[in-house]
Amino acid sequence: MSDTRKIIIDGQEIEVDGAMTLIQACEEAGIEVPRFCYHERLSIAGNCRMCLVEVVGGPPKPAASCAMQVRDMRPGRNGEPPEIKTNSPMVKKAREGVMEFLLINHPLDCPICDQGGECDLQDQAMAYGVDFSRFREAKRAVDDLDLGPLVETHMTRCISCTRCVRFTTEVAGITQMGQTGRGEDAEITSYLNETLDSNLQGNIIDLCPVGALVSKPYAFTARPWELTKTETIDVMDALGSSIRVDTKGREVMRILPRNHDGVNEEWISDKTRFVWDGLRRQRLDRPYVRENGKLRPASWPEALGVAAKAIKGAEKLAGIVGDLAPVEAIYSLKTLVEGQGGAVESRTDGAKLPAGNRSGYVGNVAIEEIDTAAEIILVGTNPRDEAPVLNARIRKAWANGAKVKRVGPAVDLTYDVEDCGTGRDALSRLTAGDDAIVIVGQGALNEADGAAVLGACMALSGRMLVLHTAASRVGALDVGAVNDNGMEAVQSADVIYNLGADEVEIGEGAFVIYQGSHGDRGAHRADVILPAAAYTEEQGLFVNTEGRPQIALRSGFAPGEAKENWAILRALSAEVGAQLPWDSLAQLRQALVKDVPHLQQIDDVPENEWQPLDAGKLGEADFRYAVRDFYLTNPIARASELMAELSKQARDRAAAPLAAQ
Repeated sequence: MSDTRKIIIDGQEIEVDGAMTLIQACEEAGIEVPRFCYHERLSIAGNCRMCLVEVVGGPPKPAASCAMQVRDMRPGRNGEPPEIKTNSPMVKKAREGVMEFLLINHPLDCPICDQGGECDLQDQAMAYGVDFSRFREAKRAVDDLDLGPLVETHMTRCISCTRCVRFTTEVAGITQMGQTGRGEDAEITSYLNETLDSNLQGNIIDLCPVGALVSKPYAFTARPWELTKTETIDVMDALGSSIRVDTKGREVMRILPRNHDGVNEEWISDKTRFVWDGLRRQRLDRPYVRENGKLRPASWPEALGVAAKAIKGAEKLAGIVGDLAPVEAIYSLKTLVEGQGGAVESRTDGAKLPAGNRSGYVGNVAIEEIDTAAEIILVGTNPRDEAPVLNARIRKAWANGAKVKRVGPAVDLTYDVEDCGTGRDALSRLTAGDDAIVIVGQGALNEADGAAVLGACMALSGRMLVLHTAASRVGALDVGAVNDNGMEAVQSADVIYNLGADEVEIGEGAFVIYQGSHGDRGAHRADVILPAAAYTEEQGLFVNTEGRPQIALRSGFAPGEAKENWAILRALSAEVGAQLPWDSLAQLRQALVKDVPHLQQIDDVPENEWQPLDAGKLGEADFRYAVRDFYLTNPIARASELMAELSKQARDRAAAPLAAQ
């Protein structure tokens, strides 16, 4: 039952939920209240006092609007709705006083501070600060912390809002940060000077309202007003987080999260945020042809000619789809290869995902539904590595009272888990409540009995989410880029068209045409290399792990002679003599949505008809997780120096002996 109350804010009467805080009620009324410590996704601290408002008829002092609920307010003498003022002289004087206190010890760093131009303190000081200080005492200074290679600290600037402490404790689920001391000696610090052990730690950079925590890789490379900002989609995992790519000229300078309540809220993983240096390195920027066992640079007409000759002369042609390919390119490849009598496969890791049964390869649960789940069962998945932002959502559900069970090897997921066993036998014994959400990982599906595991998971509960590790996989299954023989059809082919698949070992003997953005494993095995755009360099459709079609926009251009993925396939089809029936991305998309109508429902989660699979016979082995090294899962990440450093740190941390308790 909703407890709606009437409240008057600055003379405007509105009706809001009684459980709302005054700061939220003001937002509902469209009135902005300044704040430093309050954040809607973190617990309430109430310690910065910037959000003070006047409660009419209340005590003769301002109240912190973040810490007072609407239902706690008293009506007027004659029963009028309670009233608050956000712009009265009392409020203005109080906020100016708070600002003066905040600036007592704050250094005059603005010209050399990396946060300059997007700093909350700077903005609020313009509104509530004064141009002189009444304090003649020396400013205090605090030693900087070493939090690792991602977050640079300037702790003298810290205003003790504790957002970073609350985020790392509540959302990321680590306990390294806290506040020590009192009064002038109070400071935010890390426990025993530890670095942060989390793959969500970069989010504290966005949360910090001053320049105390800034991005170490991005620091001092650009100012916010120099950057071109593009709203797009992340492809580092299958979650499809909403991101903003900031470019300066042709270079990607940083990647930030965008708010999307249904997918990533406003968090992104560290790989998503910091992988951009991998977009500059190891790039394929011109075509290559292998001659006498060595790759040599070639022109586009020559490379396309060699590739077309191989395709036309193939006895058995096959196409494989990599993890980062957009739907348009996959659809083009499927149309071209199948038109030549070949077979296409996107399940390159051998996952037994049922083509044509969307409830079997996506499930029927939206990511948002995890928040309110009462029971969550993890089968063969380690969401902390496979989708860190989704793991934070499961942690939120656990904090709200959800029970989490796991079938698979024990790993630290940052919340309490009931371990039910590590293998198939544990899955067959498992029981679940009516509303339980089963989250099944790729590690459970890419073994020989993957179809039986999937059937057992569907029999366990009528609510299931398949957690993919590849951003392109659901879109590829939607357009039918699969064949009955799976990867066997590929391994026996004499000509293989490799669309950016770098996680696959291709045996000797086959002629390989590789189309991709980075000189990774796929390019080393190739006989012809066709350089393509990366995910920030072309428009593309992706479908995330819950089946939500999303659109990625171009934020820059591909280097050198590299072209857009769909355009390469269109040009090649003309050389082969089987020209694809579209000349532009718009025409290609029209053909695509005619074939697969739900792909035009951008940012909607289509409902999937529940079609349980026949369980089949389960094997006897233990489950293994799909992601072995979180930081090195794709060619862009493997080209990044920073990801290599983080990977080494994670290995060293895992190998370090624990001190005796």
